[in-house]
Amino acid sequence: MDKADLRDRIWSRLEDEGIARFPFPPHGRIPNFASAGKAADRLAELPEWKDASVIKANPDAPQLPVRRRALREGKVVYMAQPRLRDEKPFMKLDPTEIEDTDAAATVSKMDRYAEPVAPDEMPDVDFVVSGSVAVTEDGARVGKGEGYSDLEFAVLRALGAVDDETTIATTVHEVQVVEEAPAVEAHDVPMDVVVTPERVVRTESPYERPTGIDWDALPDEKIEEIPLLQRLRP
Repeated sequence: MDKADLRDRIWSRLEDEGIARFPFPPHGRIPNFASAGKAADRLAELPEWKDASVIKANPDAPQLPVRRRALREGKVVYMAQPRLRDEKPFMKLDPTEIEDTDAAATVSKMDRYAEPVAPDEMPDVDFVVSGSVAVTEDGARVGKGEGYSDLEFAVLRALGAVDDETTIATTVHEVQVVEEAPAVEAHDVPMDVVVTPERVVRTESPYERPTGIDWDALPDEKIEEIPLLQRLRP
């Protein structure tokens, strides 16, 4: 099974079993799922989360409860713009400057509340939250196939905002936790913790994190589409 087959299997199961939640259909996206809020609550019980003051989170629907929880707890949240469209593609949400943190955590309204920043303007990130389509108990993650989550981590790693000590977690439904996934590639970011509404999995992942941007793996078309990469390219 390749990544495309695995994605289709998970998306279809979420839809067929009534687990998927808005937006519909789940196909082609990081899928929202029933009890995503319970997974966020369980994530917030982790000691690494409690110690964190700066969170980098994906902007997808299933992690909206995570972003809201972070802001309510006084944590600064950075969300990447879709497709890293601007040269300052990370949106800083500082709860000390925001009255309506619930609205600020949504993709549709974050522009009203967030300050765009370049990755080299970001502080050290304590905790990274990633969305997943599927993930294994040893931390191999499969996203929706566009590679932006891994690229965001690679950029932050190249600039020193994340390192080997930064905790990386994902929240998923139990059916998204699979026994096997296609081979992990050098640019894939492994998960330290997998959280479902029912449990927490410490992956003890054997996979290495990317140490920076793999320019050889990036097609010229993608670099040309992303202003930040044009600036950072050697």
